[in-house]
Amino acid sequence: MVADGDGTTTPTRRDIVKYGSIATLGGLLAGCTTQSDTDTTGTAPTETTAAGDGSTTTATESYTVEMAPAGAVEFDRPPERVTHYFPDYGDMAVALGKSDSILSMGLPSRFHTSHYEELDGVGVDMDSITKLNGDSGIDKEIFYELDADVHLIDPQWLVNNSFFGLGEGDVEELTDEVAPFVGNTVFRRTDGWHDYRYYDLYGAFEKVAQVHQEEEKFRQLKSLHDEFVADLQAKLPGADDRPNALLTFAGSDEPEAFYPYRVSDQGTNKKHFHDLGLTDALAGSGIEGLSTTDRGQIDYETMLEVDPDSILVRGHEGKSREEFVDTVLSFMQDHETASALTAVQNETVFRGGPIYSGPLHHLFLTERYAKLYFPDVYSGELFDRERVADIVTGAN
Repeated sequence: MVADGDGTTTPTRRDIVKYGSIATLGGLLAGCTTQSDTDTTGTAPTETTAAGDGSTTTATESYTVEMAPAGAVEFDRPPERVTHYFPDYGDMAVALGKSDSILSMGLPSRFHTSHYEELDGVGVDMDSITKLNGDSGIDKEIFYELDADVHLIDPQWLVNNSFFGLGEGDVEELTDEVAPFVGNTVFRRTDGWHDYRYYDLYGAFEKVAQVHQEEEKFRQLKSLHDEFVADLQAKLPGADDRPNALLTFAGSDEPEAFYPYRVSDQGTNKKHFHDLGLTDALAGSGIEGLSTTDRGQIDYETMLEVDPDSILVRGHEGKSREEFVDTVLSFMQDHETASALTAVQNETVFRGGPIYSGPLHHLFLTERYAKLYFPDVYSGELFDRERVADIVTGAN
């Protein structure tokens, strides 16, 4: 609070959200397994009153956003400064026209933004984004320096990744001293500690829209998404004509070992594969997907036992298809063991897409994989770029 000349106090920007938080620390860190699925979100109606000097002042009513694991958080106005860890949540902010609110990312290099170049007037200033992850974890002081209105980060993600070096006490301190946490780890569902409610992509996106009070943009983008997916799925080949996929991570241009993911996992970064009816090549193999505690790898001999129809390799999103073919696929074709894989022989080895993918990512990724996997069915632009850009910028 700051004092006015007449002795009264006026809330500062930090007070507006910090003192609006009604999330209990027990709920923040205990998992909230009994949280209701019902949204308790209000809009932000205004009330105009006359001041003594004849002028008018406008008071904005508070609104509440409820999301596991943090619970209910009350806001007096939409946040202007937001710390992010997950690029999928960053993409949600951009989609709502709030790119200027983004202060940070865990690893900015994993926030892939090239798709914004196809959307007129849409973008994000990557030079202004602070990297949270350091060589020895996350320095708690960064949160104080950034001085956000809200941390759009799942607090359980910070506590349960031991290499961050943050504990429950640190999260409680940051909640009290800086800003509340709102967020849920949604990109994968393989972490044993995540025993509270998950959200699908548009479920999480709706919560972010409520935080920013941009629910009309959310509704318009969801409508566009629903039409886009329905049109694609109406043209999909039958189930027997859809390939399976082995999803992996290997950042090297000459990979010998791979971290496996599971296409069957319901995490949001698999949504585009599910929308296109791709199945999991690792089904029944006993191989688990990458998680906080499982960092196991597989090699080409293991891949041969599965011999997938296609292989998706993450860690190469900065490359074009041609660059990926000239490096990773070319290496596999010359490799004694990898060259025996059906996917390598058929050249159905593709970039695996971002680890974190938000709603705008999803549109472009679904289009990409539709044309890669089913080139006889899909071609050209499969959704209206201008319509998306107009929604994001408010020009529609």
